[in-house]
Order: sequence, then structure tokens, then C-alpha cells
Amino acid sequence: MAQASKSESIASPTVGGTLQASEVRTTDYPATNGPLTSSNSLDPSVVEKLRRVVGEACVLTDPDELMVYESDGLTIHKCPPTAVVIPGSVDEVAAAVKILADAGVPFAPRGAGTGLSGGALSRSGSVIFEMARLNRILEIDYENRTATVEPGVINLHISQATAPQGFHYAPDPSSQSACTIGGNIAENSGGPHCLKYGMTTDHILSVDVVLPSGEVVTLGGGGIDRPGYDLLGLFVGSEGTFGIAVRAKVKLTPLPESIQTMLAEFMTVTDASRTVSEIIAAGILPAALEMLDGVTIRAIENSIFAGGFPTDVAALLIIEVDGLAAGLDAISEVLQRICHENNARAVRVAKDETERLKLWAARKRAFGAMGRVDTDLMVQDATIPRSRLPEVLDEIYRIAERHGLEVANVFHAGDGNLHPNISFDGRDPDQVRRVKSASDQIMRLCTSVGGSITGEHGVGLDKIDFMKLIFSDEDLRRMLDVRDAFNPLGLCNPGKVIPSIKTCRFCGFAVEDFRHKVWSKHEI
Repeated sequence: MAQASKSESIASPTVGGTLQASEVRTTDYPATNGPLTSSNSLDPSVVEKLRRVVGEACVLTDPDELMVYESDGLTIHKCPPTAVVIPGSVDEVAAAVKILADAGVPFAPRGAGTGLSGGALSRSGSVIFEMARLNRILEIDYENRTATVEPGVINLHISQATAPQGFHYAPDPSSQSACTIGGNIAENSGGPHCLKYGMTTDHILSVDVVLPSGEVVTLGGGGIDRPGYDLLGLFVGSEGTFGIAVRAKVKLTPLPESIQTMLAEFMTVTDASRTVSEIIAAGILPAALEMLDGVTIRAIENSIFAGGFPTDVAALLIIEVDGLAAGLDAISEVLQRICHENNARAVRVAKDETERLKLWAARKRAFGAMGRVDTDLMVQDATIPRSRLPEVLDEIYRIAERHGLEVANVFHAGDGNLHPNISFDGRDPDQVRRVKSASDQIMRLCTSVGGSITGEHGVGLDKIDFMKLIFSDEDLRRMLDVRDAFNPLGLCNPGKVIPSIKTCRFCGFAVEDFRHKVWSKHEI
């Protein structure tokens, strides 16, 4: 189990205010509802200090420039930051964080902005750290099967750099051609092939982190199993609330000897869903098992991302198996048989690597193809037991119909990670209201069957009010205690992941949980 390096020191928090943790409980008080407006502009003296550290051109304060950072890939939430800092080195990140910490100014790290939970938005007047300049692959160690990279390295670039030597970086989010390793670490990102190969956390060996105080620490043993608490495991998936990742050592995985990719056509979503459960029940673990419904298929085929999918079917399954060539044909035959037993109209195997890559390119660009349907897209993310796929998908379509909306489903079916997509016009307040209501009902549906509110996109801002659906007051209180150990003043990415508006159990009034207030310097 990995632990922090010797130089690391994480202080315990001091509880402020008049209410202790035991005196408050979570409530349905809408902590994140309402407009997400930025607070006053950043103090000019702080701006000047930041510019002395990172350079004049790398501190943005002009409203037109800040608008670029008002949202991530989930455009239903918008809030421009007070400033954007674009550091070019670890020392610059640490120095800029120290300046903000000393001034009591909150801040939030941002990768490529492809996130889908509002996790990289500015809350409480946060300054955004844009990590795009830290984009180097620092070292590739084939002997030990690792690569050391900066957080702004694009996910796919690691695989492209190592493929000539027979390796790749296994986690492959649909946005892998744009998303960065720093953001993947923050969200513990998944992807189609994580069904077999595991999530981001399974491929991160160590991370250098700038803590909210400006101190730089190393979490994890870099591949060596060290005694002590698994602080690296805590950090991966912490959504930027523990600190800023500035360097990572990642695991390289050998490319498989052989791959077979199948496309199965179904005339009902229910038949496709049942096929998924039967494949896993048969003891077969595909490298990937993806489902696309008819709405998604037609959007893709009407776009420049067309993959040659039939448009007259209700659902498609993309099934991929890999490994040693010996025995792979037999596994493929079993998979095709299971598909046909569940009324598949046809099952075809990609004849070569070109056709295989075309299928995956179309699948991974499905979200982009939705841009042809309407101006905005609400991408939800929940995980349910595979056995409940048929009934849950049917109810999701009914929820959309009741709200006068169209939903498209494209998701990681093998691990039950749903992605209901609702296209809408964000300029229409009534549509926005209906989309939020439908999303709420979808989340409650998924949790009611034993599911979770997120599989890979994270909680961020979008799902923070759903945390109480799956966690008790005591669970949330313990999570806040852990966050306080890394982020005692609440300066790093405030207003994300854990609800921090409480209700006094004695009087019933909503109060602020002072342990998680963003404290300004003069209040300390």
C-alpha cells in the first residue's frame, strides 16, 4: 500500500465557528441551485504577484478571455472565474498557489475542460489554474513499463508515443484525443476498455501534488508497494479538492497479441440489454462492451463521424475481446452465439484494423455527433447492476417522454455505466427546467435499483446534491474530515463533491458548516 513521501506533512484541520460536526446534519437545502455568479474581480495586487511568477501573458483577467473558462463539457452550468493562471512549471504552480493561499483566495485546477460534472468551474470567486502548458512526456521506461508525464499531456499521446515499442496507456475515455492526464486523475476517468483493464486509479503509480498551502509532496511509491495509508488512492478521484497534480508516473500495458471486434444489431433495446448480462454471466470478460441506441446511431450516421452503422435498428453492441490469438476465435464464436440467442439480427466481425478503428472512432465521437441534434447536451452518468439494464432503460425513455424531451443512450454496458444524453436548447428556460427535472428523476431511478450517481464523470458541481441519495450524514461527515486533512481552509476547488450546507438538528435552520468555509486571510 502506497503512502506519502517522507517530506510530506498533512496537517489536521482546526474546526472553526460555533457548531461542531456532531451538531449538524445534511438536508435537502439546495446548496448548488440558483445562478453561479462570480464574485468581485481579483485584487490587483494579487494579480501583479501572479504575473511576476508566471508572466504577464499567462494571467488572464479580461472578461472576454475568462468566458472561455465559464463551463466545462457540461454547459448547463456556467460561471466565469475571477482570473486564470497558466503556469509553465511545477515551481510556478507552487508559487502561484502560495500567493493565493496567503491572500485567502480560492482556486481550482482545470485540465482540457472536457469534464462532464462542472468540476472545473470557478466557485466562490476561484482563480482557475489552466494546466495546458505542463504538457511534456518526461520519461518512458520500457524496462519497468512506466511513463512519467506532466498533467497537461493528452491521454492518447501516451499510447501514440509508446505504440512503436508495443505498449499503450489503457484507460481510454471517449474524449481521449483531447482530455489530459491531470483531469483523468482528478476524476478517476474510465472508458470503454476499463471493463477489462480497470479505471485510472489502477494505472497511476505516483503523483506529485501541490497542496493548497503551496507545499509540493509525492503520493505513492512509483510502482514500489510502500507501507502506510494509501494516500495516492485517496487523491485519485478527489476531483481537484485535495490539491493540484503536477506530475504523474503511469503504468504502461503491453498491446494485446490479437483483437477481435464485433458489431451486433438488435431490433429492441431490451434484447441488447439482456445480451450484455448473459455475456458476463457466461464468464467472459470482454475488453469492451458498449451499447448505442437508435437515437445515438442516427446522430452519428448523420454526422462526419459516420461509422457505417445500420440506422434501422434499435440498438447496437460493440463487443471487443483481446489477448492471445490462441482461443480467441472460440471466444468470439461463443459471443456471437449469445447474441443470436437473444434475437440479434446480425453480428459481424471487423475484418481488419482499419474497420475496427472506424467503429471505435464513431463510438467515441458520439457525444460530438449530438451537436447536430440541438445546441446543448446534458450528459448524465450513473452506474447500475447489469441485470437491471432492461427495466432501467425503459423507464429512462418514459421519463424523457413525460418531460417532452428526447434521450439518447450510449454507454459502457459491460459494467452498467449509463450515459443518458438529453439534447436541448440552453437558451430556453423551460427546456432547461425540464432537463434538470428529468435528470433528477434519472438519478433517483438509478440509485433506487442499487446503483450509484456516477461511474466515471465525477460528482463535481452537477451531482453534489445527489450525494445524500447514497451516503448517510455520517458518511459525508467522514469524507469532509478526509478533505480537511489535505485542504483545511477549503481554498482548493470549493463547492464541489461533498455538500457543505447543513441544518442544525436542534432548531432546523440551515446554517453554514464553518469547517468548509473559504476563509479569507483576515478571518484566520
